[in-house]
Amino acid sequence: MEADALPPSLRPFLDPTFYPHPVDRVEVVQTHISYVFLAGDYAYKVKKAVDFGFLDYSTLARRRYYCRREVELNRRFCPDVYLGVVAVRERGGRLSLGGPGRPVEYAVRMRRVPEERMLHRLLAEGRATTAMVEAVAQRLARAHATAPAGPQVARYGTWAIAYAWRENFQQWRDFVGETITPEQDALLRGYVGWFLRRRRALLRQRAARERVRECHGDLRSESVVVWPDGSVCIMDCIEFSRRLRYTDVAGDVAFLAMDLEFRGRPDLADAFVRRYLEESGDHDLPAVLDFYRCYRAAVRGKVEGFLLRQPEVPAAQRAEALARSRRYFELACRYAARDWPALIVTCGLAGTGKTSLATALGLPTLSSDVVRKELGGLAPEQSARAPWRRGIYRPAMTRRTYAQMLSRARALLRQGRSAVLDASFTLRWQREAARRLARREGVRFLCVELRADDELVRRRLQAREGAGGPSDADWQVYLRQKESFQPPDELAEDERLVLDASLPPPAMAAAVRRRLGL
Repeated sequence: MEADALPPSLRPFLDPTFYPHPVDRVEVVQTHISYVFLAGDYAYKVKKAVDFGFLDYSTLARRRYYCRREVELNRRFCPDVYLGVVAVRERGGRLSLGGPGRPVEYAVRMRRVPEERMLHRLLAEGRATTAMVEAVAQRLARAHATAPAGPQVARYGTWAIAYAWRENFQQWRDFVGETITPEQDALLRGYVGWFLRRRRALLRQRAARERVRECHGDLRSESVVVWPDGSVCIMDCIEFSRRLRYTDVAGDVAFLAMDLEFRGRPDLADAFVRRYLEESGDHDLPAVLDFYRCYRAAVRGKVEGFLLRQPEVPAAQRAEALARSRRYFELACRYAARDWPALIVTCGLAGTGKTSLATALGLPTLSSDVVRKELGGLAPEQSARAPWRRGIYRPAMTRRTYAQMLSRARALLRQGRSAVLDASFTLRWQREAARRLARREGVRFLCVELRADDELVRRRLQAREGAGGPSDADWQVYLRQKESFQPPDELAEDERLVLDASLPPPAMAAAVRRRLGL
């Protein structure tokens, strides 16, 4: 790094003779909030004079305070590395490290750890092992078990994560279209709104069980040292915000699990989580893990974006930060999509493959054919053929059938499960009722319209004759449905997916899963 890119009070850090110990050369690493000078056997971490709202290092007094807090808090995890705080002082126009004069800056003095033992390097070089991440899990579980807890900490549990999400949405607003797409922003907002509404009781239960503790808050592979003897040192915990440190322990677990997955090692992420669960006995942690994984990935996407607005960061580093930010937001959206339930309805005439698609999706399914016969006191395989809109197919029974399906779907959605409604949904009122349910429950809605030509449908219906099954539809029913069909043009583009019904069911199911990110 060129000296001109640094504030005047930090430029002497580039000079090896500035230090009170032997230094051959100085290396500089910078993040969005700090500079780290690697000098001989030691490292000096200086906080940038920035204010991001959730973090405020804007004054010298604040930087001194947070340097001291960083040393105090990190000694819980890594006592031999954090040595103390040293002042940069000025006298007579000359700057010194810890010498006489008035203080102009402060630095955390640390014992330098071997770069080759950092977990992110071990991952990059293919040397990270299951035993290593299991050791981290054991160390973390033991640290959590003895970390401060109680009512004063627990009260941060629910409101703090909700506040942090609101803060995130506000802080990356200017980056929408650059690091995060409008669609991704909408997905994350919708998912978080659903989770905080439908899973708030679970978050409160975890706080009551003292699963909210004084945590690390920033547990990434760059913060972990794995020594040759297998012991572990965890550095760089958050010192600048109590509400970001007083969190559900799932936040720490999720951060490193997300980071391992981001770096291409989902197998190690799984091993890390398994061992933590074994050590901690935290059996309901998996129910909130994707929520916190999503949060951690989104935070990383946000902070990588901050580098794009810092002129002292070289252009090449900003380009790398942009790419990382986009990848983090993509990962956050994958976690959100797989955890956020969806109400999926099939839309199509008889013989277009609705039931085959529903079966291939492998999700909880409610069939109108089965529900209708149940309401009529019939077994699913029992024939109930009747003239068009007569018998159990009269309009009043159809309304009862759809109402019952939606009621059962509501129960599934409130359990956090997706639901597939296997029915024709050929009329607008039927689709609108399902869409209203999805909106009330805060889940996603997707209408999958299946289209097939007459000849394909004829062959399918002929093949179904005599085979039994819940459906009573035949060629004449198909023709009547075709006459009365109301295309789902009332739906927004993101609520509708049109598929060629001649595709194999697994291919159609794959298209639905891609659309929803399942």
